[in-house]
Order: sequence, then structure tokens, then C-alpha cells
Amino acid sequence: MNPVREVVDELRDFVEAALVKPVPGRSEDPPEVVRRRRVVVVLTLAVGAVLLWWSLSLPPGDPTFYYGTAVLAVVWAGGAFASGPLRRGRANTREGTRYVVPVVQPIALGLLLLAFFLAGALLVSRVPLLAEPVEGLLDHARAGVLWVVLVITVFNGVAEELFFRGALYAALPRHWAVVGNVVVYAVVTVAVGVPLLVLAAVLIGVVCSLQRRVTGGVLAPIITHITWSAGMLLLLPPLMSLLR
Repeated sequence: MNPVREVVDELRDFVEAALVKPVPGRSEDPPEVVRRRRVVVVLTLAVGAVLLWWSLSLPPGDPTFYYGTAVLAVVWAGGAFASGPLRRGRANTREGTRYVVPVVQPIALGLLLLAFFLAGALLVSRVPLLAEPVEGLLDHARAGVLWVVLVITVFNGVAEELFFRGALYAALPRHWAVVGNVVVYAVVTVAVGVPLLVLAAVLIGVVCSLQRRVTGGVLAPIITHITWSAGMLLLLPPLMSLLR
């Protein structure tokens, strides 16, 4: 068989299993749970958006940044659990003969997203209008204690997915869940004031929302998000410094 064709077929099977074909047997929330989710989601979004803007408006190196982002993660996670039950979800295999705990596919998707964004940094670094806001955001990582920032980054990634792909996704009408989830996630990110971060939110939101739709749970989006965000934290600052 043609090697190129084999690669294309493997990639097609991977995309279909990870992002297209929903796993059967997923349960739906009863109406009273959906109503509760919607109330909790609206309140959490209002508080979370303000905290996000405030924490990222702090000057790099300010110790309050750690507390602010930690509190933000608690808000996202607290809102998620207060809204109702959250499900782990199951993943398709490429063979389509069984269902597994979603681990390998989410890691692969996270690494693919990481490679895409690091490649995009080559372009961003050459456009001052785009590079300056990104550099300002990365200064928080450069000025802080790396392992502390890494723990906060992972904690926030988990909390965001619990809320956005857990509570928010389940609160939206089924046929609009993916689109609505991406739009709300991007709008909240606008509060940061970094255009490229909004674009990142759209791309991450699309991938993670499709994973939520396919698996019926939050584990796959969580793994993808923290794989991407931890990789960006560790690799993007030195890469941007190298490209200056």
C-alpha cells in the first residue's frame, strides 16, 4: 500500500475517533438539573471573567498574581461541581470495536496543538503589534517561580475544562453546545486584552468542545488542555526570547 495513503488513512481514522464520532450510550441531564446548571453557570461566568481580567492586569512579579489565578481556578471548579454531576467520558478506538478511558488521543491532540502554536510563534515574533501583548503575558511566567506558575497553569487548565466543557457545555441546548461553548469561552478570554489569546481560546475551544461531544465527559478535554498549556508555558517563553 502507498505509504502516503497509509498516513492519510491513519490520520483520518484518528480524527474521526477523537473529534467526530460520538461514543454511544451517553446520558442526558433531566430538566431540573439543566435549569440549575444554567443559573450556576451565569453566576460563575460573571465572577470568573472579572477575576480573569483582574489577575492578568497585575504587573509581572506581583505575588498577588498567584493568589488571583488560584482563586480563579477555585471559582471555575466550584461552579462546575455546584452545577451538577460531571462525567469522565469514554473514547473511541480507531478500530471502532471498543471504548476506552480517553488518554492517548487527548495527549496526541494536545501535542499537535502545541506544535501548531509554537510554529505560529515564528510569525508572531516578527510582528511587533502581535508580539508585544504576548510578551507582556509571558512576563508573568518569566518573573515568577516556574514550578509554582506550572502548578497554577495545570490547576487552571483542569478547572477551566471542568467548568467550560463540563458545566457550561451541559447547560447549553444540545444542538448548539459546541458552537455556544466556543463563543462563550472566547468572549470570556477577551477580558485579558490579548488578541492572540482569544484566537487560542477559539482553537482550544473547538478541539475541546468536539472532544466533549464525542466522549460525553470532561477527561479528554482536561488532558488536551493541560498538555497544551504546560507545553506552552515551558517552551514558548524561551522560544520567543530566542526569536527576538
